[in-house]
Amino acid sequence: MKNLFNRFVKDESGATAIEYGLIASLIGVAIIVGAGLLGTSLNTTFTSLSSKMAP
Repeated sequence: MKNLFNRFVKDESGATAIEYGLIASLIGVAIIVGAGLLGTSLNTTFTSLSSKMAP
């Protein structure tokens, strides 16, 4: 029983999986924020071009 407990305490695979999950979620949030900012910038650019081309 003591050997099983010691092996459980030394096992870090769960912590590694959580770390990879956190990294993946942070990358996802960065992509979403970047795409939102790019979309807003493109919308502003095309609105400006549209108003300049209107008769």
